[in-house]
Amino acid sequence: MAEPLARETILTPHAAAGPSPAVRRLRSSLPEAFRTRLRSARELAQELQDAAGEEAFATAVPALDRLLEGGLPRGQLVELIGSRTSGRFSMLLAALAAVTGTGEAAALVDLGDGLDPAAALGVGIDLERLLWVRPPTLKKALAAAEMLIAGGFPLVVLDLGQRGGRGNEAGWLRLARAARAHGSALLVGAPYRVSGTAAAVVLKAGRPRAAWRGGGGSPRLLAGVASRIVLEKCRSRLPGRTEDLALALAGAPKPAALTSPTLVSRPLPSPLTGRGGSPHLPSPPLPSPPSHLTGRGGRKPGVAAPYLRVAAG
Repeated sequence: MAEPLARETILTPHAAAGPSPAVRRLRSSLPEAFRTRLRSARELAQELQDAAGEEAFATAVPALDRLLEGGLPRGQLVELIGSRTSGRFSMLLAALAAVTGTGEAAALVDLGDGLDPAAALGVGIDLERLLWVRPPTLKKALAAAEMLIAGGFPLVVLDLGQRGGRGNEAGWLRLARAARAHGSALLVGAPYRVSGTAAAVVLKAGRPRAAWRGGGGSPRLLAGVASRIVLEKCRSRLPGRTEDLALALAGAPKPAALTSPTLVSRPLPSPLTGRGGSPHLPSPPLPSPPSHLTGRGGRKPGVAAPYLRVAAG
């Protein structure tokens, strides 16, 4: 029988090049069939980091890419939480546009039913490379996401909209394991934490602030929305990092300098908030999407929903 592990052995730091003496001694006490399946937390974190590597998907959202150190990691579940008007859904669309723009296929499991195909086309999503799934319940949404991951989609985005319910943690753990087994990037958008311990990274979009142009006797026009993204959880590094996010309406300047004399920052008034958390302003018609992407909800082809765009920088 292997001798017990000493307290000094467990607490002594070791080089990251190999397993610690404690892990080696524990492996030596196990049957041969179990030795190769035992991993320390350090080894598991290194394997996940190596699996993500240079194949991470850039999201085209500079703030997200900096917090994720390059983009969405393959084989991991990333959870993005944020309230209505926080820009959460706009960031999900930007990630889909970035991936489909490189020729990769992507899938959107749209439980919140927030996607407008015409507006998605306007923000750069290649609809011919996007599979849009509209499940009625969270249980079916999780099942659909798992099927899409098993089907080989490199990126699967699951948006819960504003619906309540977290599901059971076993379902999220199963989904995270499927993403790791198939090397898919899984991005989950939710109004609050839902995935429990399954998420490798958790990002939170803070309370939004509206940026208005104009002043004096001229009417004030909405320029965009600014908020701050916080890294709440990450398995490979300490949480707490923050990045500023700026979302601008098409044709409007970037609302970065909220203290500028021509930009006034105020909380977003409720009459301007529409479905999906975007300011409800008229938008010009966009090219009609393929006919198979229209249907439920009574949306008309060529009529754009008012999505905000991620401002560069």
